[in-house]
Amino acid sequence: MAAGSAVLLARALEALDVGGAADKINLIPQDFFAELCEQIIQHLNHKIPGVNTAELCQRIQTSGIEINVGDLVKIANIVSFLFSTAARNNLSTEELITTLGSAVSTLPKHAVQVVRHVWNEQGKSISVSEDARNMAMVGQFVDIKWKLGVAMSSDACRSLKYPYVTVTLKVAEPSGQITDKSFEMTIPQFKNFFRQFKEMAAVLETV
Repeated sequence: MAAGSAVLLARALEALDVGGAADKINLIPQDFFAELCEQIIQHLNHKIPGVNTAELCQRIQTSGIEINVGDLVKIANIVSFLFSTAARNNLSTEELITTLGSAVSTLPKHAVQVVRHVWNEQGKSISVSEDARNMAMVGQFVDIKWKLGVAMSSDACRSLKYPYVTVTLKVAEPSGQITDKSFEMTIPQFKNFFRQFKEMAAVLETV
């Protein structure tokens, strides 16, 4: 492994150890950590738009493990950087595990086993082409949900009683994390929003 590559990988491993992420990984059951690693590999292979840390965190919490989504995002970012750095430098499974063992003594055994298995099975499939590395740093649309509501009136402001639409966009950020973006629109605003989508659809039909 080249010296420059070792430095980059060491940064990721230092973040795992010093940042306290290794302690949080120790709390995560093996099956959940394996699922996180699988999602990261799929994202790096452009098979899914991002890693749904919010949904995974909720399931981990439901199982009785105390961890917040910020910690899980940090772990996901570190593991993603670890895998992508290893892929760029064509590291074998043994090279990756040896580096892990020498640099992060606090990483739990079950996590090392997961990394070994996932990298051995899917690591070599990660795309590291120039096009993939130079992708525009913009989010990707995943899903959209909407609901109609009516603001309640009050003695202080009777004009509050009006219909509105709440729209929630699920977006995969450039980092790979999936986030929800919510906003409200009045009915005229929603009609304008809908009209612009119809115009886009009409243009796309001519392409």
